Amino acid sequence: MTTIAFFDFDGTITQKDTLWEIIRFHRGSMRMYLGVVKLLPALIRFKLKQLPAQEMKQRVFRYYFGEMTEEDFNAGCADFCRNRLPTIIRPQALTAIRKHQEQGHRIVVVTASAENWVSPWCASLQIGCIGTRLETRDARISGNILGINCNGTEKVNRIRQQFRLEDYQEIFAYGDSEGDKPMLALAHHAAFRPFRDK
Repeated sequence: MTTIAFFDFDGTITQKDTLWEIIRFHRGSMRMYLGVVKLLPALIRFKLKQLPAQEMKQRVFRYYFGEMTEEDFNAGCADFCRNRLPTIIRPQALTAIRKHQEQGHRIVVVTASAENWVSPWCASLQIGCIGTRLETRDARISGNILGINCNGTEKVNRIRQQFRLEDYQEIFAYGDSEGDKPMLALAHHAAFRPFRDK
């Protein structure tokens, strides 16, 4: 296999940020909005670049999922992948994935979202998944990120941990945000904000 394609997930394959979608799916709209109100001071600091993205993300995880059992969380994530996620997938992105598969290319989703709610969908398409990992303690979600949030240069680090890129004659990459640009820079064929209606 001499060609590999890396796809960002949120905003590239999906039409929406799946973090808030998974929160809504697990907790319901009312609990989600109440949490936004409670987290608003931190969200404002994050928007003003006074709070690092990883810390903001951990605060969100801790508020909505802290102390949930890993079994219940993963079951809900699998249910989300079956029933909610397909409704927000960009058709053009799915078409691109299928075309790569038809040509025998290796395909990997590389995402800042947690692997818990992305990898079941990837597995259903028989494609790889590299994402943010969540810490568990005593079989419960702690709300902390294990290691570093999989975004920006960390996407490249995680890719290089798993793949020897020199073995591939062609590298494709698809992304839609600043956090994807280091990954896009790895590619011979890079597409920024593809799969959108013109």
